[in-house]
Amino acid sequence: MKREYQDAGGSGFGDMGSSKDKMMAAAGEQDEDVDELLAALGYKVRSSDMADVAQKLEQLEVAMGMGGAAAAADDGFVSHLATDTVHYNPADLSSWLESMLSELNAPPPPPLPPAPPAPRLAPTSSAVKGGAAAGGGLFDLPPAVDSSSSTYSLKPIPSPPPAAAASADPSTDSAREPKRMRTGGGSTSSSSSSSSSLDGGRTRSSVVEAAPPPAANGSAVPVVVADTQEAGIRLVHALLACAEAVQQENFTAAEALVKQIPMLASSQGGAMRKVAAYFGEALARRVYRFRPAPDSSLLDAAFADLLHAHFYESCPYLKFAHFTANQAILEAFAGCRRVHVVDFGIKQGMQWPALLQALALRPGGPPSFRLTGVGPPQPDETDALQQVGWKLAQFAHTIRVDFQYRGLVAATLADLEPFMLQPDGEDTDDEPEVVAVNSVFELHRLLAQPGALEKVLGTVRAVRPRIVTVVEQEANHNSGTFLDRFTESLHYYSTMFDSLEGAGSGQSAADASPAAAAAGGTDQVMSEVYLGRQICNVVACEGAERTERHENLGQWRTRLGRAGFEPVHLGFNAYKQASTLLALFAGGDGYRVEEKDGCLTLGWHTRPLIATSAWRAAAP
Repeated sequence: MKREYQDAGGSGFGDMGSSKDKMMAAAGEQDEDVDELLAALGYKVRSSDMADVAQKLEQLEVAMGMGGAAAAADDGFVSHLATDTVHYNPADLSSWLESMLSELNAPPPPPLPPAPPAPRLAPTSSAVKGGAAAGGGLFDLPPAVDSSSSTYSLKPIPSPPPAAAASADPSTDSAREPKRMRTGGGSTSSSSSSSSSLDGGRTRSSVVEAAPPPAANGSAVPVVVADTQEAGIRLVHALLACAEAVQQENFTAAEALVKQIPMLASSQGGAMRKVAAYFGEALARRVYRFRPAPDSSLLDAAFADLLHAHFYESCPYLKFAHFTANQAILEAFAGCRRVHVVDFGIKQGMQWPALLQALALRPGGPPSFRLTGVGPPQPDETDALQQVGWKLAQFAHTIRVDFQYRGLVAATLADLEPFMLQPDGEDTDDEPEVVAVNSVFELHRLLAQPGALEKVLGTVRAVRPRIVTVVEQEANHNSGTFLDRFTESLHYYSTMFDSLEGAGSGQSAADASPAAAAAGGTDQVMSEVYLGRQICNVVACEGAERTERHENLGQWRTRLGRAGFEPVHLGFNAYKQASTLLALFAGGDGYRVEEKDGCLTLGWHTRPLIATSAWRAAAP
């Protein structure tokens, strides 16, 4: 029995061994047909299948667009395959190629139902890549794509021409070529987007054809909108940082910052660019210690008068100053037969024709009018003040007003003495002469000389005026620290330049004549130069050279109160008439007249810029 068992067992193991030998022999025969080079890479491809595999690889290359000039344009498509597709390392390369070809040649999805028109979206550079032909393309984003995706830029653009809309139709493109569409120039614009609703829950790569560039006379032109907000913030920061470095006398850092300001300013437009340019120039003068010279030559003096005249024409600030001061003087002269006005800055005498005309129309006839005009000496030693007086005398003669004029040349108002402002000889009439003193943008210059303002106010009190009218900038450009002064002046002149831009646009829209529009543009440019010279003085100068020492209404109230003056309330008529004046001024919608503690201010929107106040000598 034992022997039979052993024989039977031996027979069984022998059968198993022979079966194993047969399997190994078959495997050996199969291995002999496998290509050795591909087998070393992990792919088992029989030599007999090499031709079929090569054909499938070529088909896959064509389907994926990997060859020729299209390779660079298909980077987005290949990137999608590298990131969104799971690749295996199959032992059967032929079967894997068949599965890849079946996926790429899948039938297109059914057409979507019609949807309401969606805003046209321009692809960002990261989502759309193409050549020159694709660069001007426009396409509609399918409504199913989430518009919040960062793949697309939410920039509305004009509607594309019919040809562009036809080329972007998904049904037309799919019927022509299921997966890939090319432009006529051979370059392709592709957009890789992930949308489960477009592909039945399966992520795939969608290719969108870009329309050809529109014709030269077409309306669909892509526009790149540059956001200058960040550059504007950097510009302001650079200006303030440079001013702080100047205050700390860190001129190395200030020099580095001042070189950045022109580049940052060039990215801005309108008033901001102009203001930054003037402040940058002023900072550069201070950093490099190149201070502006005073107006000592004949050309400088004539140019300053020219700028002042253009500033008068381009904006209502000087008109407002003259009008409100004249209204206060007119009310103070009520019932007087002999009046005398002392003007601390006669300039071209533009303030006084309106007052003369108002006095000529007064019930009971005009009074006898004496005008004393104070002005600086002329470099060519000409008597410019007398020329102004001659023109005013001719105007007074035409309206039948008894007019007398005297010009006083003074390098500074502190040189004036009380006797200079008195009339020549003794008064022979019983009625005394009523005096008014007028100062428009003049008193702040005296703050550069210690004690000068107090002396001038003492002289004014000595002539016993019935009223003193003062017009000054509503700003504080006379603070102790340079950084505070710089910051305040930057805000002030930015608003001032904004108002010039607003007034200029209003005038250009209101004036139909090209000559009037050109004159308005010249007035605006010259007014900007006028303000730019003030900016340069505030920022670049120090000591006695810094004459633009503006102070606000509260500070002037304190100074005049210490000098023995009390405020005179400007009446409602002055407020009403000033508002009427602005309503007649082209582009005056942004200007605002406000009453503040009996004074009147004129500003741009919410920022007061100049203030008119009236004063009289307080009782002893």
